[in-house]
Amino acid sequence: PVLTSYYKSKNFRNRPFNKYNVYTSPDETILCPDNRQSMYCQLLCGLKQRGEVLRVGAVFASAFLRAIKFLEDNWRELCLNIRTGNLSDWVTDIGSRESVTRILEQPDFELANLIEAECCKKSWEGIIKRIWPRTKYIDVIVTGSMAQYIPNLEFYGGGLPLISTMYASSECYFGLNLKPLSKPSDVSYTLLPNMAFFEFLPVTKGHEGEIGSVHRNGFTSNSCLETDQNSRKKETAAVDLVDVQIGRCYELIVTTFT
Repeated sequence: PVLTSYYKSKNFRNRPFNKYNVYTSPDETILCPDNRQSMYCQLLCGLKQRGEVLRVGAVFASAFLRAIKFLEDNWRELCLNIRTGNLSDWVTDIGSRESVTRILEQPDFELANLIEAECCKKSWEGIIKRIWPRTKYIDVIVTGSMAQYIPNLEFYGGGLPLISTMYASSECYFGLNLKPLSKPSDVSYTLLPNMAFFEFLPVTKGHEGEIGSVHRNGFTSNSCLETDQNSRKKETAAVDLVDVQIGRCYELIVTTFT
């Protein structure tokens, strides 16, 4: 997946400081090979530093909602860790333990009680704003197949804008949203042609699966049939970006550099 290759690269490990892109999660927790330990530690750090969180999100809406579900299932233990200042024993990844312990520092009864009071409520509507009150928006992809998660995001977000800044897949990033404040239904992306080799397969509505002979004046013409088939092959052949036509629909074919 694209994020795995990025996080394991020198570009991530040796990235310059950017005050607009600071994580609450230490690198060690992001790179932890155990998914459950990684998720737990990152949420714990996010809760401990709740006053510093300005945005929340993930690349895909589905992944972000998995994090919320994980919080829903584990908030009691997370609060216990904050209240005692000690990380749970089952977190055994050395890098994660050391980095999270430095963030926990000491017991924080007030913060633990505050988070517990919010999570104990019957409804989790608006839980993101209640736990991270300085959050300005939710940064996730909410187009394509991710659109189905919009109602859940709106429920947990309590009115926070859903910002889809870019579009990506497991293979690579595709493009940027140059109007990030657009409503999810109005989002469009500007393709980044240097991210991979893109081809575009024309989609002809109403002609899928059409098989048959060509008739001219009541007679079947093999020559016409052959000409028509060749024409259709040409129409449905993948084209490069320079040959894409405005107003036509295409399926995107991606070839990565690896």
